[in-house]
Parts: sequence; structure tokens; C-alpha cells
Amino acid sequence: MSNRAVLEVIALDAEDAVAAQAGGADRLELVTDMAADGLTPPLAVFEEIRDAVDIPLRVMIRVADGFAAGDVDVLVEKVRTLRAAGAGEFVLGFLDEGGHADLVAVERLVAEFEGCPWTFHRAIDRASDRDVLRKHLADLPGLDTYLTAGSPDGVDAGLETLIAEASRSDQPGYEPQIMVGGGLRLEHLPRLLAAGVDAFHIGGAARPGGWSGPVDATAVREWREALDA
Repeated sequence: MSNRAVLEVIALDAEDAVAAQAGGADRLELVTDMAADGLTPPLAVFEEIRDAVDIPLRVMIRVADGFAAGDVDVLVEKVRTLRAAGAGEFVLGFLDEGGHADLVAVERLVAEFEGCPWTFHRAIDRASDRDVLRKHLADLPGLDTYLTAGSPDGVDAGLETLIAEASRSDQPGYEPQIMVGGGLRLEHLPRLLAAGVDAFHIGGAARPGGWSGPVDATAVREWREALDA
């Protein structure tokens, strides 16, 4: 991959995936059930998308709305099934009752990843202390991305936090790439790019018809061109 900014698009099925790749997406986040903010997709859907595109796929590991891990054995089995089908990148994010990273759950799943790259998703925006969470996760193998809006209320509220964290990329716990998503709009890009943020995540912005409609390649291309300008 070139040094251009990374554009990740949420895909619910193979149609979404093909359109996102055609529009210039670098990577897909694979989920189902956006009413629950994205759960692990069925194996058959992963396989259809795997066979339809040739860009990296990050598969969500999550079986219920919210940021509690729930039954970790169920999550482990999903990872094993997906790994056997060729999945090589993942997304997860779990907090304990105190708002800290649920290290018991996360470490069990990361062990199943066997070194695969993975994203800690927007659970960081609900953490009781973002800095502590980063430091607790800092030594886990494969963690290369934080998907974050900087705030549970979205990028509008979290912009200053995102810019501040981007300036700390050489500090322990801040080495993973910041991927901004969650209420992200095109007008946010100039400040984020100027701050050194180089990864962006879109879901609804890729779907002019809303979540009931498919990803639109033209909408994705608008983001690709804005990032490349």
C-alpha cells in the first residue's frame, strides 16, 4: 500500500464490498446488524466478501450491542471459525464494569489471532481513561489501529482529543495508527490531515440511501478524492 491516507469502509455484504473497492477503499470492516452498531458477520457472508474483492478485510468480533465481551468462549469459537476460513485481520473492543479495557477477554482473543493485525474499536471512546487504556493494551501483539471519534459523542466533540493524540505517536501506547470514525464528515478532513491523522473510517457516509441501502461507489470515491487532494 502507498503512503496515501487509508480509507476503510463498512461492508455488510459482497455488494457493499465490491462497490467500496470500486470507489477506492483501501480496507473493509465486515459487520452485520448495524442496529447493534456492528456484530460479527455470518461465516457465509465473510466467505462471499473474501471471494469478491482483493483488499484487506477486518472482521468484527462482537456478539451483542454494548462494550461488554459477554461469553468469551463464543467469541473464541467465532475467531477460530473465521481463521479457518482465511480471515487474517480483526476488530474488537471490550470494557469491564469500571470502563477499563477488559484484558481477560481481549488477551484470550488476541491469542487466537496468532499475530494477525487488529483494531481496538470505539470502546476507547467510552473508556474511563483513554491514556490508561492505551497503556494497558500497548504490549499486545498485532494491535496496529485505534478506531476512534475522540469522544462518545462523535468527531465534532472529539476533534481536539484526536489532534492531541496524533501528536503523541512516538509515545508508549500511542504507536498504533489513529483511524477516525464516528460522525466523520468531509469538512473534518483538513484539520485531521494537517495534524498527521492518516486513516479514516466511514459507514453511513458511504450510503446516500441510509443503512437500508447499499454502499455507493460514487460516495466512496468522493472521500477517496478528498483524501488524495
